[in-house]
Amino acid sequence: MANPLDGFTIDPAQLRYVGHDLQRPECILAERDGTLWSADARGGVMRIDPDGNQTLIAIAEDVQFTKAASDAQRFTEGTLPNGLAFARNGDILISNFGTDRLEIMDRRSGKLRVLHDRIDGQPIGKVNFVLRDSKDRLWLTVSTRIKNWMEAISPRIQDGYVALADDKGLRIVADGFAFTNEIRLDAKEEWLYVVETTGKRIQRLRVGPDGALSDRHIFGPADTGGFIDGIAFDAFGNLWGTHVVPDRVFAISPEGEFRILLEDVPDWAPIKAAFQAFEADRFTAQHMLACGGPIAPWMASITFGGPDLKTVYIGSLRANRIPCFRSPIAGLAMVHW
Repeated sequence: MANPLDGFTIDPAQLRYVGHDLQRPECILAERDGTLWSADARGGVMRIDPDGNQTLIAIAEDVQFTKAASDAQRFTEGTLPNGLAFARNGDILISNFGTDRLEIMDRRSGKLRVLHDRIDGQPIGKVNFVLRDSKDRLWLTVSTRIKNWMEAISPRIQDGYVALADDKGLRIVADGFAFTNEIRLDAKEEWLYVVETTGKRIQRLRVGPDGALSDRHIFGPADTGGFIDGIAFDAFGNLWGTHVVPDRVFAISPEGEFRILLEDVPDWAPIKAAFQAFEADRFTAQHMLACGGPIAPWMASITFGGPDLKTVYIGSLRANRIPCFRSPIAGLAMVHW
């Protein structure tokens, strides 16, 4: 069977935009009726209704993101809701990259409750992403144990890990990753796919009945040519992803073939400077802040939505709206509520 992505690229002129005045819309959840839930640096999520009406869901609005003294502080301090997932009752699970904890938020009132902020008696670290599976287990990624995550953008640091929360509690099931980011399960939940942002690659691990992980190996290219952030499967089995530097949307076929679907790089000079600094282990916040295209600077996530799961939303760390486009194939239906 031919891959539906054969010959497909994303035309920037055909992009539409959803939302306005958003703050750090890193991760997006989509409901079939068109409702979107976007991570928001004011301390919760922004609900965007199909008619475009927006409602900030947060117990109290945090102004750190807008009033930070510098861009470096803006993206490393305060509350930074990051990866999102629906809880079984429809509430929102939040991986808070600023407060270093997994939270759950009432989808109506914005009331927050901390689920996990420590593991093995130690601070949990930079909680990046949360994924709920069909058994109602929670899979978490922790990018690094370093408080200022920018200091972990280094070729020598591999202290990221994957944890599992189930009826046995919270435990580490795989570690030694180069800045662990988003994770996804395949359609049968037989394999867990793990993004290593500074490794520029995706690793795949077999999932045992008890959640144990084994047979760890690289899926796709050993070096994709950029810092990967988010991933999502389509119904054919292609694994879509984003590069946060440079700004790209890509896909990896079930056979491991890598293809770029969208590239938004108006100037390659800061990109080259950033990677040269990274390889020399002298990467700073300023290198990253110099990068970013106009469509969705620092592309961060991929979400399939709409009634047919063919509308694709691109999350990002620096945009104030969400670009979207139509895919030739539906996304893989996710565990909902």
